[in-house]
Amino acid sequence: MIYQNLIIAGLLGYVLGSIPFGLLLTRAAGLGDIRSVGSGNIGATNVLRTGNKALAAATLVLDTGKGAVAVLVARWLWGEDAAMLAGITAFLGHVFPAWLGFKGGKGVATYIGVLLALNWIVGLIFCATWLVIAFAQKYSSLAALTAAATAPIFAYVVSGLQLAAAAGVLSVVLTVRHWANIRRLWDGTEPKIGSEKPKAQ
Repeated sequence: MIYQNLIIAGLLGYVLGSIPFGLLLTRAAGLGDIRSVGSGNIGATNVLRTGNKALAAATLVLDTGKGAVAVLVARWLWGEDAAMLAGITAFLGHVFPAWLGFKGGKGVATYIGVLLALNWIVGLIFCATWLVIAFAQKYSSLAALTAAATAPIFAYVVSGLQLAAAAGVLSVVLTVRHWANIRRLWDGTEPKIGSEKPKAQ
């Protein structure tokens, strides 16, 4: 019964996480397929490249929310282990959605939602780290990578090994998804926040 609940929690997390809000919202707004804009990513950063800040904000909130909802529902129904598994699979669902050929977003917003629901202190530290690096260096990708790299450490200090391990898995996947950004950062060609022109409407 325990394993059955964990399987259901994992599936629930994946289904919730794989809802492509960026794609759905941009299509509903008549902006076409977000995958043909900028990086081709379905996340909030790429939605912002359409020039629609409200739509980008809505995508950010919804992508964060689906990670948090997956954790909270699983915790309510089946307990903490199920909540952690649902959080991991929600993140993987966003990054590798089956209905989009396993080509999804980079997972930053969903990662934040999962962390906030699992341990709000660690989630807030992640957000604070992102904001500090983004403000100081003006690179969204560098901010995300730094926050992800430090998240397992803070998770271990605040909560313990289990959350640190879960954060470690998510951070590795997030880093791999940012590989192209890492190469551009190394080459000095990564665009800074606000430096990219929105898509002409």
